[in-house]
Amino acid sequence: MCCDSKRRFLLLYATQKGQAKAIAEEIWQQAGAHGLEADMHCISEMDKYNLETEKDPVVIVISTTGTGEPPDSARKFVKKIQDTALPPDHFAHLQYGLLGLGDSEYMFFCNGGKTVDRRLQELGARHFYDTGLADDCVGLELVVDPWIDGLWLALKEALLLQKEKEGMNNVVNAVTNSLAPHVVHELNLSSEVHNLKLEDEGARSSDVLSQKLGDINLVVPARNTEPSLVNSVPPVSQSALNIPALPPEYIEVQFQGTHGKNPHLSSLISEETTFEVPVTKAVQLTREDAVKTALLLELDISDTVFDYQPGDAFCVVCPNNANEVEELLHILGLSEKGDDFVCVKVKQGTKKKGASRPQHIPERSTLKFILTWCLEIRAVPKKAFLRALVECTSDAGEKRRLQELCSRQGASDYMRFIRDSHVCFLDLLHAFPSCKPSLNLLIEHLPKLQARSYSVSSSNLYQPGKLCFVFNIVELPSCPSRPISRKGVCTGWLAEFVAPLLHPNKNTLDAKGESFSTEKISIFPRPNNTFHLPADPSVPFMMVGPGTGISPFIGFLQHRQKLREEHTDWEFGETWLFFGCRHQDRDYLFKQLRCFLENGTLTHLKVCFSRDSSTAEVAPPKYVQDIIRLYAKEVARVLLEEKGCFYICGDKKHMADGVSDAVVDILSMEMESDRLEAMKILAMLREEKRYLQDVWS
Repeated sequence: MCCDSKRRFLLLYATQKGQAKAIAEEIWQQAGAHGLEADMHCISEMDKYNLETEKDPVVIVISTTGTGEPPDSARKFVKKIQDTALPPDHFAHLQYGLLGLGDSEYMFFCNGGKTVDRRLQELGARHFYDTGLADDCVGLELVVDPWIDGLWLALKEALLLQKEKEGMNNVVNAVTNSLAPHVVHELNLSSEVHNLKLEDEGARSSDVLSQKLGDINLVVPARNTEPSLVNSVPPVSQSALNIPALPPEYIEVQFQGTHGKNPHLSSLISEETTFEVPVTKAVQLTREDAVKTALLLELDISDTVFDYQPGDAFCVVCPNNANEVEELLHILGLSEKGDDFVCVKVKQGTKKKGASRPQHIPERSTLKFILTWCLEIRAVPKKAFLRALVECTSDAGEKRRLQELCSRQGASDYMRFIRDSHVCFLDLLHAFPSCKPSLNLLIEHLPKLQARSYSVSSSNLYQPGKLCFVFNIVELPSCPSRPISRKGVCTGWLAEFVAPLLHPNKNTLDAKGESFSTEKISIFPRPNNTFHLPADPSVPFMMVGPGTGISPFIGFLQHRQKLREEHTDWEFGETWLFFGCRHQDRDYLFKQLRCFLENGTLTHLKVCFSRDSSTAEVAPPKYVQDIIRLYAKEVARVLLEEKGCFYICGDKKHMADGVSDAVVDILSMEMESDRLEAMKILAMLREEKRYLQDVWS
C-alpha cells in the first residue's frame, strides 16, 4: 500500500450512479487536512484490498438501487460475504464505519448499506463509528456532511486503540501529538474565521474553507428582500461561509477537427446488450383535455432475441433535448464546434487520486455527441459542481451567491432553490450569466445520462414479437428558479419521436393507408426477479394500479387469458384489479378491461375516479385505497386464507403508502389484532414475496 500505515485507513465505495463515489472522493480529499491518508478503491476491486487481513479502520460508502438491492458494483462483494460457510468470527479483527445512501420514497430505504452492515456484524466486525443513513428524498447532505465531520475524530481514536493493542507506544505518542492540534482546531472553527482568497492555491487544498463577508464586494438589492436562486437575505447574506474544498480538475479536452465517426450507442451501455427496434404503433390513451397525456407504444422485437416476462421492465436509451444542447453550446461559446471531434484524456499532473476518463465518455467523439448522449445535462448540480463554478464566475455578487449555495450556511437555500426546484446546469448558466465554465468541468461533474426504465405492458405469449409500454409525458412547469417549462428527457423525446404515428400525413402512410415508422430506438432488458405472476396459476391475486400503474397488469391479464385458452384443464385462481384515475371520460386508460372481465380472465374489476363529481347520497370512493377498504373481507381472505398475492404499481408517496396503510388496517380489523401485529403480518407477506410493489417517486 502506498499510504503511511501510521495514518492510513481503507476507503471503499459502491456506487450505482456516481453518488457514493463522489462522497468517497470528498472524504479522500479531506483526509489529508486531518493528518490521515485514505486508501480508496471501488468495492468491486477486490484484488486491491483484502478485508480478511485488513488491520486499519475501514470506511464504506454504499448506495442502494431502486429495488433495494446493493449497487451492481457491490454484487460480487455481497455474494462473497454472504457465504454461509464463513465462521461468525471471520471479521472479528475488522473495525469499520459505514455510510449508506438511499431514498425513503422507496420501500427498502438504504437496504444496500443495511445488508452489508448487518452481514459484517454477523461475521464479528465492530463499528468504530456509528452507521449513517442518508436520504436523497430530503437531501443526502443533511446526513452526509455531519457524518463526515464526525468521522475524523472517530478514525483517530480507532487508530490510537489499534496501536495501543499492538503495543506500539512510540506510534501512540506520535498519533496523540497529531490528534491534539486537530481537536483544538475543530473546536475553534466556530469562533475563528479565516480569510479565503480564491486565487490562493494553498487554500484550495484545505478540506473546509471559510470566508468573511468583507472579502466580497457584494451589492445587496435594496428592494428585493425575498430570497431566491440569485438573491440571498440575512442571515446567509451576512454570514461567514464554510465552503467545500475545490475539487481538483482531472480532465483535458482536445479539439481534433471534423473528421471521424461517433461510437455506436451500444458502447455507452455497460450493463446489458442493447437492441435497436422500430416503433410500430403509438396510441394516445387520454383525451386532449386530460391533466396528463398518456401514450402507449408498441415495439417490434421479432428480429431480436429480446425476451421478457409480464412484470419485467426494460430501459430506453434516450438523448438530451436537441434545443437544450444547442443552447448549452451557445452559452459556452462553442456553437461552431459542436460537430468537431474531441479527445478526452486525464489531465497530466492532476491531484485527483486514481483519476480516469469516465466510462460513459468516449475517448473520441464529437462534442455534440457527448452533450447529447453521454451527459445528464438536466441533473441537479451537486455542491462540488457549484464550488467549481465559483472559479468560473466573474461577477462578485454572482460569485458570492454560488458560494452561499454550496456552503453549510446556505444548505436550506440549496435545498429550496436548486434541489427541490429541479434546477439544472442550464438554468444556473441563465441565472448566473458571468459564469463561463470550461468544457472539462462539465465532463468532470455532470453524471452519466441514464437510460430510462419502463414497465412492460404486454405478454410475449399473447403478442409474439411485440413489446408494449405506457407512460405519461412528464411536464415540468416553470417556477421562479426555472423560468422555462420543460418535458421529461425521455418522455418528451419519445413523444416527438412518435408524432408521425400519432398524427400521420401522406408521408407517413404506407400503401394500405396505415401509418408506419422506419426509425428505431435502442433498448435493453431490466428483468424483475419478483414482480411476476404466481408460478401456480391456481393462486388468487389482487392488482392495484391507478393511472399508468396499470401498465404491467395489462401484461398479466393478456398472459393469463392466453394460458386459459391453451390450458382449459388447468385451475385458475380469482383475479382482482383496482384501478383509478381522475376522470372516467378523459383518462380511463384501458376501457377494454371489460373484455377481460367478460371472458373470465379478470374476476373482479373495481374502479374509481377522483375528480368526477357525484350526485349520490353516499360519495363514491375517490382513490384505490378507498375501494380496497370496501372489500376488506375479500382482501383478508385472499391474503390470509388462500395464500394469494397482492401487487401494487404506481406512485409511492401518494398511492402505494396509502394502500399499505389500508391493508394494515384491514388485517388489523379482520384478525382483531392491534396495528403493530398487522404490520408484522404485512412484513411477513413481503418476505414471502406475496406483497409486491413496483413503485416510483
